[in-house]
Amino acid sequence: MPENSGNQSADAAEPPAARPRPLLIYDGDCGFCFYWARYWEKLTGDKVEYRPYQQVAAQHPAIPEADFRRAVQYVAPDERRASAAEASFLTLSHAPGKGFWLAFYRHLPGFAPVSERAYAFIAAHRPAFHRASLTLWGRNHEPPRYELISFLFLRLFGLIALSAFVSFAVQAQGLIGSRGILPLAGLVDALARLGPQRFVLMPMVFWLNDSDIAIHAVCWAGAGLSLMLVFNLLPRVSLILIYALYLSLFYAGQTFMSFQWDTFLLETIIVALLMSFVPTTGVWLTRWLLFRFMFMSGLVKLLSGDPNWWGLTALNYHFLTQPLPTPLAWYAARLPPGLSKVATGAMFVVELGLPFLIFCPRRLRFVAAFGILLLQCCILLTGNYNWFNLQTMLLCLPLLDDAALRRILPSRLLGLLQARVSDAASRQPVKVVVNALAVLMVFLSLIQMDLRFGGSPPDAAITIDGWFEPLHLVSPYGLFAVMTTARDEIVIQGSNDGVEWRDYEFRYKPGDVMRRPPWNIPHQPRLDWQMWFAALDDPQRVPWFSSFLARLLENEPSVTALLETNPFPDKPPTYVRAQFYDYAYAGAKEHAAGQWWDRRLLGLYFPAAHLNRQ
Repeated sequence: MPENSGNQSADAAEPPAARPRPLLIYDGDCGFCFYWARYWEKLTGDKVEYRPYQQVAAQHPAIPEADFRRAVQYVAPDERRASAAEASFLTLSHAPGKGFWLAFYRHLPGFAPVSERAYAFIAAHRPAFHRASLTLWGRNHEPPRYELISFLFLRLFGLIALSAFVSFAVQAQGLIGSRGILPLAGLVDALARLGPQRFVLMPMVFWLNDSDIAIHAVCWAGAGLSLMLVFNLLPRVSLILIYALYLSLFYAGQTFMSFQWDTFLLETIIVALLMSFVPTTGVWLTRWLLFRFMFMSGLVKLLSGDPNWWGLTALNYHFLTQPLPTPLAWYAARLPPGLSKVATGAMFVVELGLPFLIFCPRRLRFVAAFGILLLQCCILLTGNYNWFNLQTMLLCLPLLDDAALRRILPSRLLGLLQARVSDAASRQPVKVVVNALAVLMVFLSLIQMDLRFGGSPPDAAITIDGWFEPLHLVSPYGLFAVMTTARDEIVIQGSNDGVEWRDYEFRYKPGDVMRRPPWNIPHQPRLDWQMWFAALDDPQRVPWFSSFLARLLENEPSVTALLETNPFPDKPPTYVRAQFYDYAYAGAKEHAAGQWWDRRLLGLYFPAAHLNRQ
């Protein structure tokens, strides 16, 4: 039964044409044919004419009616004819960016016969494929546009970059300042012996100046440029400078900038820059980045062989042992084990299954977006991961298109955005460069994925990857490959006499058992995070830790400012040490009385130390 009122053109209006156009003839009684003819007409514009054979068959007596019913017919202005898959690809070759299908058909071995068989199968089951089309793309399917998506993505990403720069700016002096834990000047001096090679190994602006003023300038300049991006002021220039400045901080920050979200941010900056030139290319790169991040995060958990992930018991520990839990983590940790198993299994579905929907038709992409957003919201509610979850959620935006966004946003906001969206198209040479960079990034990311999972890429590929590695255009991802099952915390203490010891309290990591875990999103407290990693290792393999203690013995203001409390505000302590505790959540009765943690002393993490004062 036909599903449309046949004998209609996909567009009744006849556009004026300066020269003869090719004609695509389809079956007007076929709902599937009409659906895709209408879609292709919007793709090709007035470059191709579309007519049902019921209207024009008499004008083409050389084509049997059975051929019209069997497949679409493409008639060129010189009367040359093609049908079925070849006709489809000839038609698409008139749409911008779709000519590669015809090139594959004509030049890629095996592609033509496979395409024709696939076309024949679809043609034999057109009613079913019409229903599938309506389900997967919607009744009013249009060629996707991404101008509004890209405009909103760039503005929101400016807020993410702003968070990253400001977060590091308020900590920078205590971490890498001249009196900080790991002074930048020490890194610059140590690498000076490498000569010009150091500029390639660590591309950063701090080779010009490594002073405290320079550190402040880079952080706050990055924040200012991020605000410019938010307000759409010189967005491309802003993104280029944001990338250069954050890459500089990435190297200058040393161990305090060694987190995956820092490389994640760097890659997203590059993707955003390409999106500002060619929205469609940027959207596809964003989807590829989101796919890699989600899929690799799930796969590393299984490849690690950790029995807690394989047995779906990881969440029995995660809410307690994650670096910086939120107040809601206490409640999540009390979920029944059966429910935790279900949640862990659902997490694997989101990380290993839904990413493949990213490359599927639009409604399946919407399913992927919803699932990823739900997972990120759950993580955000129970754990403090700075801007990381917010950035991942933002990467779901390009899974939509402008048509979907218009259905979601309030009309007033939509009008405000549309008034600022530029329809200016990039010139062809710019598109060529952008697409070449996109291909390079995909190539490099495939190498990174292969290496991450134990593969052996060709030597030439590894060499090429090595050329670009210092720029961090792409990076491997994968969090929490192995689940920690106990929470060990380092408590630093100071004393004037070696007998009475007083605790230093950190701003965000657990310490005082009566203190509620704080919220710090989108801030990234880098010292607190490194203290979590230090607790997993021997202090002899944590070189920054002794430097940190030395700064406490000096009562260095820039370092003590990173802490919640300094028990020696007027005079530095004579001794400092680090105790090792096992932390667990307080029971329900203790929690009702205001206690959040129980702790048990395990021993000494770092022995009492003092300065040799002259």
